[in-house]
Amino acid sequence: MMKTNKEFDAVEMMRSIRDKHHMDYSMDPELREKRLAAIREKYKGRIRTNKPVKP
Repeated sequence: MMKTNKEFDAVEMMRSIRDKHHMDYSMDPELREKRLAAIREKYKGRIRTNKPVKP
């Protein structure tokens, strides 16, 4: 484990990510859906849904 002078603060990191995404999505409301659509396309074989499988 590497020791540094700076301590890692996960809460601060998550807050900064949340704030950045909030600002991005406030400026472009369709950006969230675009990103989610890209993630769905990338992981479509791995994402499980509760939808019934058609025979």
